[in-house]
Parts: sequence; structure tokens; C-alpha cells
Amino acid sequence: MYPLSHAGEATGTVRRVSGIELDDFGSLVERPDAGVRRDSRERWQRLVRPAGGLGKPAELADWLSAVQGQVPARPISRPRLLVFAGDHGVAALGVSVNPAGSAVVLARAAIDGTAALNILARQYGAQVRVIDMALDCDPAELPADVTAHRVRRGSGRLDIEDALTREEAEQAFRTGMALADEEADTGTDLVLLGDLSVGGTTTAAVLIAALCGTDASVVTGRGSGIDDLAWMRKCAAIRDGLRRARPVLGDQLALLAAVGGADFAAMSGFLLQAAVRKLPVVLDGVVSAACALVAQRVAFRAPDWWLAGHASGEAGQAKALDRISLEPLVDQSIASGGGTGALLALPLIQAGAALSAELPELPPLPQLPDPAAPADAGAPASAAEEEKSAEPAAD
Repeated sequence: MYPLSHAGEATGTVRRVSGIELDDFGSLVERPDAGVRRDSRERWQRLVRPAGGLGKPAELADWLSAVQGQVPARPISRPRLLVFAGDHGVAALGVSVNPAGSAVVLARAAIDGTAALNILARQYGAQVRVIDMALDCDPAELPADVTAHRVRRGSGRLDIEDALTREEAEQAFRTGMALADEEADTGTDLVLLGDLSVGGTTTAAVLIAALCGTDASVVTGRGSGIDDLAWMRKCAAIRDGLRRARPVLGDQLALLAAVGGADFAAMSGFLLQAAVRKLPVVLDGVVSAACALVAQRVAFRAPDWWLAGHASGEAGQAKALDRISLEPLVDQSIASGGGTGALLALPLIQAGAALSAELPELPPLPQLPDPAAPADAGAPASAAEEEKSAEPAAD
């Protein structure tokens, strides 16, 4: 199910991606079933008293019922964390505590199963898949299944040059779409969308500031834990990137090529195709929020298929989530990336699904007498009244 266009056709104002027409996503992405969601809400009145007594888990169950198209919601049995990895050329400006080109260290820990994300994934029963889109290393250093989708090694410095060529952006976008199809076809029922990068929060901030029409300082966060001097360098890089982003705001692929990266393009394509395939997605931090903002510009209904897993503390993330009307499920000051925040939201979602699927209906309440009703005239008199009536009358 792809939005196709004819090769060689004049583009005019229509945005095409080598056989993929971005404008078609607007019609291909449907909203989750509102009627099913309403039925799920009403059903809680028969399951728990008071009807809103289960709070957020019940709300999540209603959302799951709508995206699954059934009541009760199915339990989450095959959650999967997809981690898109890449290096960003802007890291050469000293905008991260991690050296430029060192995202492979983070990716290798995730591949080996020793990262925080792996521990949480094992705890909550989620499979982990690492996807190298643009790590700055020899592909021979990593397993072949991890590097199979790599578009390039690293990216250009977005403050002075394009991060990708147009062709690379299109390739990465198509890769994300294909991965969404693959997950949907193999039975994944919930995707947690993570990322591992160096310089990624700077790239995310540029995209968010450009799409929200705000200044660099508003979206510049501390990312990997930078000091004040690095923050100023980061803010300057974002401001320079914004000057290059604004002229191409009307073309999302051109925007991703100018100031994004292969990981960002792939995640944007993934989010859109997941919405087409009705595959629910939980966003992680500021990077996935930036990609969601790009995808929302392409298909305004797409955010209905996503949840915001957590609040990362990055100002840019808060700005992006506000623009697409998503509220974080948890706020535990998680800033390590890789999908750890989204994983912390997973048990809450699982709880909602399990409660919806397994709670039996309550028996009806017994009919209680109305205390305001008048006493029955034909009712027997009390013992005190009978004793009084039996006393002899006074002379």
C-alpha cells in the first residue's frame, strides 16, 4: 500500500519520492475508529465502579481498541523497539559530550544487549532491532543485518551544507516505509521508536524550530549533558541550520535532505507508513518527536496512531508534542535516548490492554429503597406503636 506516482511526470507542486507521492499519504492515512473508541469508553461502566476509576490505563485501552478496531482491546503480545542509528556532521562543532562519529559505540552496546534499553526491553518483553542508517564507521564492524539498510556514512554539516543528497533522503525515506511494512506483516502489534546518534538533538532542534516557526534558543536543550559553552555552540549551529531550512519548508524531503539525516528521513517514512498500515507507534524523545512533526506535515491524521512515551526534558520535544497534540505518558527525567523512555511507558500501555481484555463484567447493583419515598400506609406498626395502642384509656 504505497502512494505511487508516474515516473517522468511533471511535478508541479506535488511532492514525489521516486515513485512515491507524498501528498497521497493524506488520503491513505485514516483515523482510528471513533465508534470503537466510544464503545470501549462505555464498556468501562460495566467493568469498574466508578467508570473512570482506572484512569490513564483505561484511556490507553480505549485508544488501543480504536487502533485495533475491536472491543475489548487485544493484549500487547509482540512489542518491538526499533532503534535507528546514525552520526551527524554537525557534531564536529562540539555540540555533544560525545565525540563526533562515535554513535557506533552506543549502537554496539545496544547490539550486544548491554545498554539500558536492552535491560528494560527484557524486563517488559520487547524485542530490540538496531538499524544502521548512517553510522560513521566501517560497516564490517557491525552485523550484516544491522548495516543492511545503511544509506551513507555520517551526514553533512547542516550549518553549511546539506545533510544528505535528495537521492539519499528518498532512499532513507523508502527504507523507513519498507521497515514499517515488514513489522506490520510479521505481526508486531506495537512499535517503540528509538534512536542512537551523536549530534541528533541538534538536528532535531533545527527541524522543530523550522516547522514551529520559533527561534533557535527556544528549542536548544542540553542533549547529552553539555555545558554552557557547548550550549552556545549548539544554539549557533541551530540558528545557522534554520537559515538553510526555511527556504525548503514546503517540501519535507528537501527539508530532511538539507538539515536532517538518513536516520531522520527513515523514521519519518516509518511513521507515515505505520499509520497507513494501522500499526501503533510509541515515540521516545526529541528525535522521534521531530520526525513525527515532519510526518504530521505530510499527513495530518497520522498522529492519531502514535503515543508520546515520555517527557525527555528537551524544550524542543515539548514544542513538537504540543504542535501535534500529544501528551507524554510518563515523566521520569530520562534523557539517555535509545528508546528507554518509550520502554518505561510500555507497562502502562500493557496494563490498559490487559484490563480491557480480562476484566469481567460486574453484577448489577441491588435495588436500594429510596430514602425520600413516603412510608407505606399499609405497613405493620412498630412494636412501640402496638404497645402504646394496647394501654387502657384514661378516665
